[in-house]
Amino acid sequence: MGRNVSAGLSLASVFGFMLIWQLGAMWLNDPLFLPRPWDVITGAAELVSDGTLISSMAISMMRILAGWLLGSIVAIPLGLWVGTSHAARAIVDPFIHFFRFVPAIALVTLFIVWFGVGEMSKILLIAYATTFIVMVNTASGVGAIPQEKIDAARCLGANRRQTFTQIVVPASIPSIYIGMRLALASSFLVIVAAEMLAASSGLGYIIWTSRLYFRIDWMFAAIILLGALGFLTDRVWKMLGREALNRYLRDAAKY
Repeated sequence: MGRNVSAGLSLASVFGFMLIWQLGAMWLNDPLFLPRPWDVITGAAELVSDGTLISSMAISMMRILAGWLLGSIVAIPLGLWVGTSHAARAIVDPFIHFFRFVPAIALVTLFIVWFGVGEMSKILLIAYATTFIVMVNTASGVGAIPQEKIDAARCLGANRRQTFTQIVVPASIPSIYIGMRLALASSFLVIVAAEMLAASSGLGYIIWTSRLYFRIDWMFAAIILLGALGFLTDRVWKMLGREALNRYLRDAAKY
């Protein structure tokens, strides 16, 4: 399927969804349950005019990116360590498989008690959600490296450090990339819960407080913007990853 055809189908599906939404809202005729698309656009314009929507978007994205990068910085070295050391895997494995099943949303209140209602608790909560996803994917990528490849490097005289830096790390890059992409989606889920419970700004805060004013159109506007931001950041990360991985594959093909 060509790129133009694919783009056309995507646009058609979005248009079809908007049409169904409009017809459903007209049939229900209850803006407190399902506002019409134009009502959501009007409500979003109100939030934009007073600066609330733009500032909330910027604050939420700052929290998401800071927590995501912090969690990845911690997780990648741990994942490489766990993947290359049987002793490290034995030590860390019980904690990985325990905490990765404890959702970050369950820890929102605890992080507020520990780190307060400021930015630290939200960023660390996103970092927590990011760490285990990236670490597990990184360790899995290391474990998937063929042993013959490592043995061949050692037969050619590579020491442990050279084997790690020139074989293990480059071969793990695709798994690290996938882990970070999955963790980015998880970060958007966590930030909403954190901002609902302990924030005075952000898109999650708008979603939570809109109910007090019976402004369901504001709620829809914040939800749609959150989804759009997630879609755009994922597309950007995918584009950057495609370029980086293509360069990696071209370089690997030379050897």
